[in-house]
Formats: sequence, structure tokens, C-alpha cells
Amino acid sequence: MIKLIGALIIIVATTWTGYEASRHLNERPRQLRQLKSALQSLEAEIMYGHTPLHEASRRLSTQLSKPLSWFFESFAKKLTNSDTTVKAAWEESLKEVWKLTAFKQGEFEIMKQFGETLGRHDRISQQKQIRLTLSHLEREEADACEKQAKYEKMVKSLGLLSGILLVILLI
Repeated sequence: MIKLIGALIIIVATTWTGYEASRHLNERPRQLRQLKSALQSLEAEIMYGHTPLHEASRRLSTQLSKPLSWFFESFAKKLTNSDTTVKAAWEESLKEVWKLTAFKQGEFEIMKQFGETLGRHDRISQQKQIRLTLSHLEREEADACEKQAKYEKMVKSLGLLSGILLVILLI
């Protein structure tokens, strides 16, 4: 009876691990879509609302779900509360929140490059930089969707099957 309970616990644990890994694959495209939407909103605020960057970031933080809302909230606070450059505030906020997202290193580099140009140009040039960043993020989103379609089901199955294998080896 104890062996059966132990085997069941092992199978549940490995299956849960597979589903968690699958959730990470599922989160990345969703968060990329959110990030693209946030940058489009930022573009609208800059181009048409003539909103200061800290105010636009604060507004975005209320519209987005976590963890992206934390990023824009942190960025807005750093711009208003400390004497720092836009680039430094962007990078610090990016590093703080990045561990909580499902993004990969490619997205980090894209966002870091965008932060280097943020607030340095006139509105038209800034709009071009946002559009360039959006096109890079679209490429990353296509890659994320491809990986999700390719590996999501496999990772779930691998979790269950590895649990069954472990139980067989232990019995």
C-alpha cells in the first residue's frame, strides 16, 4: 500500500513538473503579445497624447497584467523618484522584472536596445524605433508560437512518462 502511494506521488509530481514546463512555453507568446500591445500604447501616448514618459509608463502599468505591469510601474517610479537617465531606469527595471517573465535572452536584448533609444529622439524618430522594436518582437513571437506548438504536448507527456519510468525502475 505504501509503495502504491509513493508511486502515485512520484507520477503526480513528475506530471505536474511537465505541466509547469508546458505553462512556461504557453506564457511566452501571451506575454510577447502583451508587450507588443504595451509598446503600441506607448507609441500612441507619445505621438498623439504628448504624454511625458513617466506618466505614459504609469498608465500602462495600470492597463497591463503582471509581470509586465510591474515593469512599467518600476520604470515610472525610477523616472520620477530618482535622478537617473531614461536608459538607466529602463535597464534597471528590465533587470528587476525579467526573472519573473517567460521571456528569453533575445527579447531581453531587443528591449535593452529599445531602452537605449527611448527618450533620445524626437517623436517621429521615436515612433520609428518603436515600430522597429515591434517588428523584432513579432519575429520572436512567431518563434515562441512555433516552439509552443512543437514542444508543449511533448513536455506534458514527458512529465507523465518520466514518472512512470521512475516508478518502474524503483519497483
